[in-house]
Amino acid sequence: MPELPEVEVVRRGLERWVSGRTVAEVQVLHPRAVRRHLGGAEDFAARLTGRTTSVARRRGKYLWLPFEDGAESVLAHLGMSGQLLVQPHSAPDEKHLRVRMRFADDTGTELRFVDQRTFGGLSLHDTVPGAADGLPDAIAHIALDPLDPAFDEAAFHTALRRRRTTVKRALLDQSLISGVGNIYADEALWRSRLHYDRPTATLTRPRSAELLGHVREVMTAALAVGGTSFDSLYVNVNGESGYFERSLDAYGRENEPCRRCGTPMRRRPWMNRSSYFCPRCQRPPRPVAVPSLSARVPS
Repeated sequence: MPELPEVEVVRRGLERWVSGRTVAEVQVLHPRAVRRHLGGAEDFAARLTGRTTSVARRRGKYLWLPFEDGAESVLAHLGMSGQLLVQPHSAPDEKHLRVRMRFADDTGTELRFVDQRTFGGLSLHDTVPGAADGLPDAIAHIALDPLDPAFDEAAFHTALRRRRTTVKRALLDQSLISGVGNIYADEALWRSRLHYDRPTATLTRPRSAELLGHVREVMTAALAVGGTSFDSLYVNVNGESGYFERSLDAYGRENEPCRRCGTPMRRRPWMNRSSYFCPRCQRPPRPVAVPSLSARVPS
């Protein structure tokens, strides 16, 4: 699943190649690609035609194209295999092409939504009243991401302590902090020497600030090389893969030596996913001792 760095790479491509262009025609080639648009495929195409896009935006793992009129935005969720590609009109259709968007100019390129597994999709939504960035109302509940200048570190720490959960679950809670998924959570936890099952209530303010710093570091490093691509399903708007997979310290490195201490890395099933960690650098939390019955009940 693309996380913040991968989605941001796509957003930057859209900002360069699509923002400010007027939609001339929309073709929905598979209705599932617009299933989240309540009006259906024909309504989706009709309401986009003739409108001019503004600067592409992102919050966490979601990105959207606002319109210059400010009333609505096209929300894009890439899912497991969604791709937004800028292609020449003459380029052959991709096997899993779902939506085509052409523009009223002589640039000669079009925007294509390609999705092999059809878990992603496009949809049109009203803008949150007063939102200068055209934020779609469908994702108004999503928290700011750690690279957003408006991200509130003090509020994050307070919410983290109140969650009464474990640290990795908190990092993946998009209502607390957005954009972090399984890969970058494992990477940040490794850098912080924190076990994924560490209770959030045990994190001091300096410790949570350190964790947040590592989340930002790993995402910034991934952005610099185009994100993480394990296969051809994640690419940027030009069809190019990212290279951060070569720099991963934890994720996917089961039985390989920890880059810090040399101990073989471990993988454990976790919430229908996997967690990768170093058993020496990231020691599991000690179980809480429960008093025996004889100790709790007077004889």
